[in-house]
Amino acid sequence: MSSPPGAARPARSLSAVGGPSAAEVVEALLAVTHGLRRRHDARLADYDLSVPRMRLLRAMGDGACPRMGDLAAQLGVAARTVTTLVDALERDGLLARRPDPVDRRATRLELTGAGREHIATVHAVQHELADEVLAPLDAGQRRQLFDLLNRLKDGVPAAAGDRPCRNGE
Repeated sequence: MSSPPGAARPARSLSAVGGPSAAEVVEALLAVTHGLRRRHDARLADYDLSVPRMRLLRAMGDGACPRMGDLAAQLGVAARTVTTLVDALERDGLLARRPDPVDRRATRLELTGAGREHIATVHAVQHELADEVLAPLDAGQRRQLFDLLNRLKDGVPAAAGDRPCRNGE
């Protein structure tokens, strides 16, 4: 007997105490994260944007012209990672480097017109994907999930030596 489409699937295994163990919860989070990332990357493949590139563009989306070093700190990545991402985004015409008017050693970044248009299009795709992924949850469940994930995020320290997954991206 199969479940109706859209029905919640039962947990794969539960600890003997009746609830999932911490390891089972983390494994489920990893599986969901992996699936979301693959789906996200597939949907954005037409836009030639990886998740790291999108994070950088999103950080630029407020119209600010940050220094590259400040952007690296904001994103929690190495300065070299930002340089690699900026090189690619600049080559694609989405970002431009500008000299810092106060500190000639620093470089500021600016979205181009094409970059702003690209972000608007990609945001629409991301909102559509988010709606699809979270469709099984009602507003209360979304709020609860959001609160729980933020609580976990705030409690998980960055691992020393974290490295990006894709060729410096």
